[in-house]
Amino acid sequence: MEFLDIRIIDIVDIVLVAFLLYYIYKLVRGTVAINIFIGIVIIYIIWKLTELLEMELFSKILGGFLGVGMFALIVVFQQEIRRFLLMLGSTNFGARKKFFKQFKLLSNDKDLHTNIEAIVNACNKMGATKTGALIVLKRGSSLDFVKSSGDEMKLEINQPIIESIFFKNGPLHDGAIIIEENTITATRVILPLSDDRKIPLRFGLRHRAAVGITDKTDAVCLVVSEENGQISYLKNGEFVLFDTLEELTNIIEKDLS
Repeated sequence: MEFLDIRIIDIVDIVLVAFLLYYIYKLVRGTVAINIFIGIVIIYIIWKLTELLEMELFSKILGGFLGVGMFALIVVFQQEIRRFLLMLGSTNFGARKKFFKQFKLLSNDKDLHTNIEAIVNACNKMGATKTGALIVLKRGSSLDFVKSSGDEMKLEINQPIIESIFFKNGPLHDGAIIIEENTITATRVILPLSDDRKIPLRFGLRHRAAVGITDKTDAVCLVVSEENGQISYLKNGEFVLFDTLEELTNIIEKDLS
């Protein structure tokens, strides 16, 4: 039977299309573009169905509509396309290095491990004084596209330095800091804001920036609210819940390992 003659490449093709549709949905979810995206998917399914049923006239009309509509979609989805390309272009070899290190193909005894305890303690102290802070912890994806918006630094992490950077009357307190391994590599960094409508209104620009950068890259973020001193931890564009500082430390250690 011909319909059972499925090749391995066909399965790979289906899986790749499924992943592509998932990531496109992830980019446009929470925006007005999601309705347009769903509409396009429905029209495409109807088009394929009309081809299968050999409805030639209707099939040609829908095919022509989809062909001409591709140019209009570039205009409509220009922000989402930019985010998608930015996400692809910001990936570097950091993740591959971590993979090879697991097999001891790459080894470097001088690798610096992030002083997570100092970061968490600094956030806790800043929270007690309601000092706003935004800390980005780099993982695999390159953050060069946002680091260029701030001031380049090379400071080894410790609690007093982090607190002094975000001191309310200090010159570096605005914006985010970027931490790579155990080094603060940039301060006063401007992060892309998320336009996700699901973010509660009680959260300000720091939280929206944290959602934006963790949604576009695999970085993780710590945010200290200037309003209530609450510490938030974000990963993959979502808030990660925790009960104690010890639990937060363990979560970060796991994510950075």
